[in-house]
Parts: sequence; structure tokens; C-alpha cells
Amino acid sequence: HYLLNVVSLSVVLLVYVESDVFAHESGLLAVVVMGMVMGNMNLPNLKELLYFKESLSVLLISILFILLAANINISDMELIYNWNTAILFLVIVFLIRPIGVFLSTRKSGLKLNEKLFIGWVGPRGIVAAGIASLFGSKLMAKGEPGAEYITPLVFMIVLGTVLLNATTARLFAKWVGVFLERSEGILVIGASRVSRLIANYLKNNNRHVVVIDNNETNIEKCKKMGLEGIVANIYSDALTDNIELNDVGYLMALTGNSEINKYAINKFQKQFGENGSFRLVDSDEMNDPENNPKEGLFSHTDDFIKLTEAVRKFPAIHEADLNDQEHYEGLIEITKADDYIIPIFLKAPDGKLEIITSYSKEFTDIGEGYKLVYLGKRFESVEAPKASEEG
Repeated sequence: HYLLNVVSLSVVLLVYVESDVFAHESGLLAVVVMGMVMGNMNLPNLKELLYFKESLSVLLISILFILLAANINISDMELIYNWNTAILFLVIVFLIRPIGVFLSTRKSGLKLNEKLFIGWVGPRGIVAAGIASLFGSKLMAKGEPGAEYITPLVFMIVLGTVLLNATTARLFAKWVGVFLERSEGILVIGASRVSRLIANYLKNNNRHVVVIDNNETNIEKCKKMGLEGIVANIYSDALTDNIELNDVGYLMALTGNSEINKYAINKFQKQFGENGSFRLVDSDEMNDPENNPKEGLFSHTDDFIKLTEAVRKFPAIHEADLNDQEHYEGLIEITKADDYIIPIFLKAPDGKLEIITSYSKEFTDIGEGYKLVYLGKRFESVEAPKASEEG
């Protein structure tokens, strides 16, 4: 496995050399075709190869830029130190490159703001720099008038776009609305009835949800509900290669197997962090008040069996309007006395959902507009405590 990158690079070089033996200058074409074929194959380690390719590309392009720029003298840059160069730079950045992006993405399904962002932070021009260096030197050798401007002009454009676009990319992304402030998506391990019910609620509240289970029947039920379900084995090393988790920031392990839940925490905790990885407590933890894991979901007494029984009798998720902190605490006390009412989220007025954990996490500043999201039996109106009228 650790020889994967070395072997793949060796194969690329072999294909290049062998192709050149049969037809001069055909090596580059052969390697490109090879890449296209491999990219459309169902290779188990394709993502690792892509990461290796990206790392290698950054290294080689950086070296190439240094080698090409080494041929330019200060006197060459002084040739283009005028207003005409500045005007050309502005035309390329604000007109020519955006037009090229819009033409090449006209049938891609990208939104206007996404196209604008690509037009702003698009490719920097290593191909143009290489061609300019090659043809510029040859034209100068032939004595063509104006040939001395080609190479420094192209490098000035490349340098200018790197300095301008790269340093303003974050601000521009926020301005056009493509900046992801926080990954709010949720990865759900397990596709049981409980998981599907919770995942569907999250989806209906505009959260991206990915459900993983090795049971094809359960995943099929997820897809019928409009959920993104993936048949996968949590123990597979290639699991993260087959799913996109770019906007996923939380993990909820909801399987009936405590070992799988704990393994999922260990597998994804580095990616999601301690405050983003949660699992159901097991029976031993539930019966031991002193053993209260920080990553425990919901309350300390809510294991998979209890959730399953609650959903079997009352397959619904409800929202209870809150008035203040005392109201919230009163409802929580009611849930502790009723096995069929399980609090799962706290919903803010802006729609943001906070996961309720077993680690005695106290929410503060709860006021009007907040809602307690709970699973199972609906609160009886006579049971729910009234909000405090003091103050």
C-alpha cells in the first residue's frame, strides 16, 4: 500500500517513454489518455492517487515558475513599467478572464455567484508562462520587433493576478455569497428507523445529512425519504474516499452496536473535533452515573433500545416553544421522568440547531423564539410548566 504513489509515478514515466519510442512527441498525449482512462475507472485507491497528483503538481509547478522566472532580468521588467501594462492587466482580470469562465461554464449548472468567484480566483497561467518563455526567446533570436516584451509581460500578469486575486479571495467569496462560514452538515452512522427519523428532521431544517449503513434495505428506505444514503462499511479504509464531507461538520453515531459507535468517534474525531462528534451511550454507561462520556448523545439514560422503543410507539419529532431558561429546564425534568420523551435538539430563533448531549451541557440565554426539539410522545399541555413571569 505504501508503494502506491511510487508505482503509479513509475507507470506514468514508463508509458511516456514507451510511447515516445513508437511515435516521437507522443508521450504527453499517451499520459493524458492514461489519466482520463484511470479517472473513469472504479479504482479503490483513486482518491489517494488524486492527492498525490495534487501534491506533485504543486511542487512541479512551483519549480517551473522559479526556473522560468530566473530568465527575466530587472531590465526586462522596466520595459513594461508603464500605464499601458496596467490597463492590459485590468482588462485581463476584469474582462477577458471572466468572459472565458462564463463561456466555458455556460452549461455546467453553476450559479452566477459561483462563476464570478471562479473568474476571480481561476488558474494563474503556468501554461502561458511556459509558452511565453519558449516563443519569446525564439522570436528574440530571430530579431522580431517587440519580442522582448512577451515574457516579462506575461509574468507580470501572472504575478499581478496571484497578488491581487489570491489575497482577496476570502473577501470576494463572502461578497458573492460562496463562503462557507461553518460546516453545518451532519454525518449519521446507522440507518435504523431512529436514524431516519432524526435525519429527515435535519433535512427538513435545511441541514445537509449523509447517512451511512452497510444494510442496503435501510439505505434504500433513506433514499425513498429523499435522504442521501450510502451503503458502506464503517471499518473500511476507503470509506472517506467514497463520500464527500466538505460541508459536514458533525457526526452522530446512532447504531445499536456500541463498539461501532465508539469506532466511528475514533475514526472521525480528528476531522470533526471533540465538539462535533457524538454517539449513543451504551448500557454500561447508562447504568453508571459516574461514567458519563463527553460525546454522549441526548441524555445519560438514552441508549439505542430506549430510542427504538420510543420511536416504535411514537414515531414523530415535535417542537415545544420555549419562553425562558426556567421553562426549558422544567421540560427537561419532565423528559427525565418519561422514557417516551427524548430531547434531541435546541432550536434557536434563526433556525440553528444545537445538539443536546449527555454531558450535562447547560444552555444559557434561552428566551422567546427558542424551541425544544424532542422525539417520541408529545408533551401534554397540562404537564408542561409555565414560563416564569418574574422580571
